[in-house]
Amino acid sequence: MRRVYFLALALLIIALAAAACGQPAAAPAEQPTTEPAAAQPAAGDESAEAAKEIVMYNWTEYIDPDLYGEFEAATGIHVVEDNFSSNEEMLAKLQGGAAGYAVTVPSDYTVAIMIEEGLLAKLDKANIPNITNLAERFTQVPYDSGNEYCVPYMWGTTGFGYDSTKVDPPDSWSVFFEPDPNSDIYGRVTMLDDPRESFAAALAYLGYDINTTDEAQLNEAKDLLVKAKAQLAGYDSDTYEDLVASGENLLAHGWNGDFLVAMDENENIAYVTPEEGGVVFVDNLCIPASTTPEQKLAGEALINFLLDPEVAARNSEYIYYASPNKAAEEFLPEDFLSDTSIYPLAEVLDKLQYLEPVGEAESIYQRLWDEVKSAQ
Repeated sequence: MRRVYFLALALLIIALAAAACGQPAAAPAEQPTTEPAAAQPAAGDESAEAAKEIVMYNWTEYIDPDLYGEFEAATGIHVVEDNFSSNEEMLAKLQGGAAGYAVTVPSDYTVAIMIEEGLLAKLDKANIPNITNLAERFTQVPYDSGNEYCVPYMWGTTGFGYDSTKVDPPDSWSVFFEPDPNSDIYGRVTMLDDPRESFAAALAYLGYDINTTDEAQLNEAKDLLVKAKAQLAGYDSDTYEDLVASGENLLAHGWNGDFLVAMDENENIAYVTPEEGGVVFVDNLCIPASTTPEQKLAGEALINFLLDPEVAARNSEYIYYASPNKAAEEFLPEDFLSDTSIYPLAEVLDKLQYLEPVGEAESIYQRLWDEVKSAQ
């Protein structure tokens, strides 16, 4: 999941040079730039030097891979990518003490958990001047007010994608939760291998808050998920869109951008959000607290590069997710900006909810999810 503006390199260099000379730097003009800033020492740490190689812990196929080479050419920093399939997988790895990741990409509710548990480093915004390119509504997100720890990367919705030549247009989560053994889709359906996303689907269908902590409601949702399991080909957060595009499966629960990418392979793929509502998400660029100063500096350089308006536009168009970068809109084609599968209409957004931290109930979600996965 998956699951929202920029300054010139020359101005950054001038500011740092002035600081090094003990002179106050003039305030930079508020205008976008298309020139990525090179990695510079963090403010107050003249001994810091950016690492020459870093690891980005990212969702699968969630960046234009060409950008890594361009970033390396601009900064000399090589990026290696490691992948995760769910927020829970990423979180558990960092909670377990995994180190060496300079940047990771958690969703909104997971950011709040990571901040509370001390798993994220505060950003040095002097190294990320392009942060000023964010649209205003993404500068005061509830899970990280003021973008102290993270920078919104992409935003999107969860719904389902299907082969429009073989499946009647579905409009309800009932396509999952009222399985019909005589249906053509039976046995050719997947749901996300993600406890919060899958429970959100069931809870929305039942008319409950997708962030409920009521155990009775969660057990009711669990029973629905077990019922849905009868027609599933499996749980999949990595290749579900490819399996629909290839014709192996006919319908899948997943994130909008993935299905839009799959449309390049199969023009018959369609994406909808169900009438009962579901999830809208913001994924974020964050730096784990376990990073070294050298890794952190290089990670902030990567974040700044990805916030460049032209880079952000190319990346958004490549992976088909909406960008929280206001300055990038100038470089996005009109048909992209007007695509309601990417930028939903207000009446659709009104039915969608953000996943939020559920505190101690997290263990209930996980226990019930384990029961769903193990049910025969």
